[in-house]
Amino acid sequence: MGYRTVETAAVEPTPDRPCELRRLTEAAGLEHVALNRYSVDPGEEIPLAYHYHDEQEEAFFVIAGEIEVETPEGTFAVGADELFAADPESPHRAYCPEDAERTAEVLAVGAPQTEGDVHAYDGAE
Repeated sequence: MGYRTVETAAVEPTPDRPCELRRLTEAAGLEHVALNRYSVDPGEEIPLAYHYHDEQEEAFFVIAGEIEVETPEGTFAVGADELFAADPESPHRAYCPEDAERTAEVLAVGAPQTEGDVHAYDGAE
């Protein structure tokens, strides 16, 4: 058996990101799921690019505030206590709208945890 607790504020933010990203996977000792905590100010993006994953399912749970997720099928508004999920090969780009009233706090979960699974999406694919 194995159990751990993680104080997310103690995990150093990842540098050179469009918003504050705290990678929790390693701190939690997880091997099969990617777990990230984001603090996203109005106008900031969560990912580095509009993207999709080959194998990974990805979900964004909004703890506080709001985000929007752009997809080829339209833009989804996701508020506090709501979850947005993307299947593999489903392009998406999450961000905090410029006119949002506050910083969005978001927990992102991806599984399986993979390397090299993310690809930029340019809309022409």
